[in-house]
Amino acid sequence: MTPPVPPRGNAAPGNPEGRPPAQAERFMRAALDEAHKGLGRTHPNPCVGAVVVKDGKVVGKGHHAQAGALHAEVVALGEAGALARGADLYTTLEPCDHFGKTPPCSRAILDAGVTTVVSASMDPNPLVNGKGLHRLREGGVRVVTGVLKEEADALNRPFFKAMRTGLPYLTLKVASTLDGKLATLSGDSQWVSGEAARADVHALRNVVDAVLVGAGTVRADNPQLTTRLPSGPGRNPLRVVLDTEGRLPLEARVFHQAEPERTVVVSAEDVSQAAAARLSSTGARVWGVPRSGQGLELQALLRRLVEDGALHVLAEGGARLFASLVAARLPDELVLYLAPKLLGGDGLSWLGPLGFKAMGEAVQLTLEEVTPVGSDVRVRARFGFP
Repeated sequence: MTPPVPPRGNAAPGNPEGRPPAQAERFMRAALDEAHKGLGRTHPNPCVGAVVVKDGKVVGKGHHAQAGALHAEVVALGEAGALARGADLYTTLEPCDHFGKTPPCSRAILDAGVTTVVSASMDPNPLVNGKGLHRLREGGVRVVTGVLKEEADALNRPFFKAMRTGLPYLTLKVASTLDGKLATLSGDSQWVSGEAARADVHALRNVVDAVLVGAGTVRADNPQLTTRLPSGPGRNPLRVVLDTEGRLPLEARVFHQAEPERTVVVSAEDVSQAAAARLSSTGARVWGVPRSGQGLELQALLRRLVEDGALHVLAEGGARLFASLVAARLPDELVLYLAPKLLGGDGLSWLGPLGFKAMGEAVQLTLEEVTPVGSDVRVRARFGFP
């Protein structure tokens, strides 16, 4: 890649020329607010928000609504109209410089006569990756980077990880008693958590691309794996069920939802054609992946999900699936809903055996948030896997 041209006018990183840092952050927060409007809607593209600022006032704003729609910068410029000439543009991600489903944003910015572009994050997409900012600098636009970078990066963790590794961002969602149980000895799990926590889970489903469960969870709980918000139906993620031998009951509710093709059953690639055809008869898609031990090659599945456009995957159980994912060092985040209940040692644990014999082998997580949700507590923690 051609080395970036130094910014004209010596704009300091994180501070547009002559503008106090606090004011720059205020406008970038407005852009981040716009970006959040596209959360869970833009895959396989990133979430991006932008605002156009003239004489200290926002005169245009926009966000990327979905793949194929106009990019945030173009939406904001369109709202600003003639006021964009001589204005500053704040964007949460580096503007693109290539033709895809839409023309390059860098050229739209140059054509609009914008004076300064403030970008929070760099775009790791090889088609962009500095090229958009380079184009702007060559065109005489002052470029400032790094304003609220950490917040902007956090918004697009799934996109960044997929670009870097080819794997989706993987969140484990668990509802557990205080002693780590997800069900009684008989398997009864309804309900571990309270109504507010369950509503919170639906809000989480509303912003992920796929929900992943094992066949045991489907047999035990018969979930719909849809999004049901207090305000009405939300966006349903892809429903993905691991069923190594292709034996799921066809009366399971995952097979009787709107858009049946958005249910994917993942079986071993060597299951019989008859088993695959039985599952396909529901309208669901059937994917075959290689076996791994007594289960499936999970990394191969996750890579295929990225190829299908799913950048953020929410694993919802059960214990065997959670243990397999952790043992393979695949999860990025844990969202744990703790209910103030105890089930005792004969209850079913939310995490299956990992075979550790020494405390030094324990998987270390970093706490990010502990928040009351109704009568329960939501714990967010990050895994430290590379």
